[in-house]
Amino acid sequence: MALSVHRVNLKGRSLLTLIDFNAEEINDLIDLAADLKQKKQRGSREKLMEGKNIALLFEKPSTRTRCAFTVACTDLGAHPEYLGKNDIQLGKKESVADTAKVLGRMFDGIEFRGYSQETVQQLAEHSGVPVWNGLTDMYHPTQALADYLTIKEQKGDLTGLTVVYVGDGRNNVANSLLIVGSKLGVNVRIAAPESLYPNQEIATLAKQYAKENNCEIMITDNVDEAVKGADVLYTDVWVSMGEEDKFAERIELLKPYQVNMEMIKKTENEDVIFLHCLPAFHDTTTIIGKDIYEKYGLEAMEVTDEVFQSRHSFVFDQAENRMHTIKAIMAATIS
Repeated sequence: MALSVHRVNLKGRSLLTLIDFNAEEINDLIDLAADLKQKKQRGSREKLMEGKNIALLFEKPSTRTRCAFTVACTDLGAHPEYLGKNDIQLGKKESVADTAKVLGRMFDGIEFRGYSQETVQQLAEHSGVPVWNGLTDMYHPTQALADYLTIKEQKGDLTGLTVVYVGDGRNNVANSLLIVGSKLGVNVRIAAPESLYPNQEIATLAKQYAKENNCEIMITDNVDEAVKGADVLYTDVWVSMGEEDKFAERIELLKPYQVNMEMIKKTENEDVIFLHCLPAFHDTTTIIGKDIYEKYGLEAMEVTDEVFQSRHSFVFDQAENRMHTIKAIMAATIS
């Protein structure tokens, strides 16, 4: 079955980082995701991967990524097989290369969510089937596609928009927002303490893309300067998985970067939208949220509940869009 909104040939390609994709290909994936989303909402299921088997490798646990890949596979007619950290021995009892060769003979595609970018690259190099990066320490490409689909749904044409990420500027989400935005002609600003500025190599690359696409990259520790004129405010947790011993340090460093209604007003844009890749510490209803309140007196960390629950917030549209963009990626690279 042919893909109804598909201009470029991506069959057999892996998605390891969106550095490897040009603007036309990225826009194609976003448009295909929007088309598949509309079809699903109408109750239509195109079995574009009928009979295919997909391995889902998770060194890091996840709610949204696991559910998005599982439902996307099922909608497309494929069978997903989940392998958690206790089911795979990547680099421990078996090399990544050997694991990839085995899985490539059994599965038609492989998703990997874990720590090292090198691991997902080796899986792609040795498996002989498309491999998709569900998250590594360096990049989160499936999230970035869902982010820009959400922005496009709310704002229309992406070109010329200003997306501002505030908080930990050197994490995988910020990296991917920089790469994709600069390729699509979006002004991307990172507001972070200097110690949490993005990787210099990625920042340089994004500035190069921005120059080619008539947009701008700003990296600053000045929140007021960064958020003025923003179309989108985006943040993420202050402490990533595996860094749980850094709460005190990060809270002290990042409190001025909390997304709150004062920051919303500083954008001078009544229609600014708020995004977060989730989970978010916006209240005290979780165990960690309660613990943070008891230790540090904070009712919220990276975003206040007032913003999270406001008309500006599209975080649940964004979460749903993980499924639609993942479906587009798999369909485009396998069908």
